[in-house]
Amino acid sequence: MEFKKADCYATNIDIVNKVKPNMPEIGMLYDLSEFFKVMGDSTRIQLLWALEESEMCVGDLAVLLNMTKSAVSHQLKVLRTAKLVRSRKKGKNVYYALDDHHVKMILEKALEHVGE
Repeated sequence: MEFKKADCYATNIDIVNKVKPNMPEIGMLYDLSEFFKVMGDSTRIQLLWALEESEMCVGDLAVLLNMTKSAVSHQLKVLRTAKLVRSRKKGKNVYYALDDHHVKMILEKALEHVGE
């Protein structure tokens, strides 16, 4: 099979044929791109790192990161929408934690990578 896209022909068609079936569906790649956009903010990374250490409420996170509660709440909403953090209500406070162990693994692997 020969692949041609616009003005380009495959130089190594065997490699193209080998790789193509292993490519994720385009929708999954768009979702992955959105995931990295959310992760691409230093404030959100700080929040995730803090929540990797302990479940915390907005006020404690604001003090830890020297931010306003409003700013922390806004970023937590983004993280919650992206399913990176979860919340639970206890009395008048809402406590946040990483959504699951995958988030922790991603943070640890990324830190390991940038530390090389």
